[in-house]
Amino acid sequence: MFLVLFGTVVIAGIVGYLAEKTGFTHNGYLQSIIICVGGAFLFYFVRIMFGFGFGSPGMNAILSSVGALIIVPTHWRK
Repeated sequence: MFLVLFGTVVIAGIVGYLAEKTGFTHNGYLQSIIICVGGAFLFYFVRIMFGFGFGSPGMNAILSSVGALIIVPTHWRK
């Protein structure tokens, strides 16, 4: 379970970097990585507490990171 947490952080960081590199977001590299890691942490703990998930832990990390990138920046933009 502890290695799944590390894998979640690594996958979320890669998703944040790639989202910024490809132009999907325009937040800055560090901000996108922080948003992705935060969303992945949140969904990881929801999965542990409630057993809700999309399948494998890797798929959970990818989908939660992309979801956080979609929700967070658009929420604060005008």
